[in-house]
Amino acid sequence: MRTLRPRRSLGWALGATIAALGVPVLVTLLWVTAELGAWPTIVAAGVVVILLLAAAWWSYRRTAIRIGPNGLSERGFFGLTHRAEIGEIDEIIRLELYRAHSLDTSPQLFIVGRNGRRLLRMRGDFWEDEDLDTVSPLLGIRESRRPTPVTLAELRSSDPKLLYWFERIGPKA
Repeated sequence: MRTLRPRRSLGWALGATIAALGVPVLVTLLWVTAELGAWPTIVAAGVVVILLLAAAWWSYRRTAIRIGPNGLSERGFFGLTHRAEIGEIDEIIRLELYRAHSLDTSPQLFIVGRNGRRLLRMRGDFWEDEDLDTVSPLLGIRESRRPTPVTLAELRSSDPKLLYWFERIGPKA
């Protein structure tokens, strides 16, 4: 059994950005409201925001994909666990997807079930290339690679079952 985890650098980068933006705002609000006596409300709101951010960070740290010879299980950001037995998997597709309004691409890996639906999606924004490279050998299933990058609209038109529900909304290619 092999456990894959999303890029740790994303959590730290996001946390540093939130702190760099949030701390000055909180300090300014405390300074402005100190004379009005409303500072306890600001402190309480700050504590609630910090607790919510800590819960999000903890959930991100627990996100994982476990792959073994019998299949895989994914524990997502919101704590839901999805399992797929090896017999349910039909194919593994690798492709490059253009980022919105850009010529940059992001690697994508889709594990597709016998019914044509996505069982698992790994986006290169969150997973290391080495992690994407290990999925096919660990499962013992050959992956097919699309030779040219595609746009979201093209993927929506050709393979809508691979996309999340919110990505399927939009114009066809």
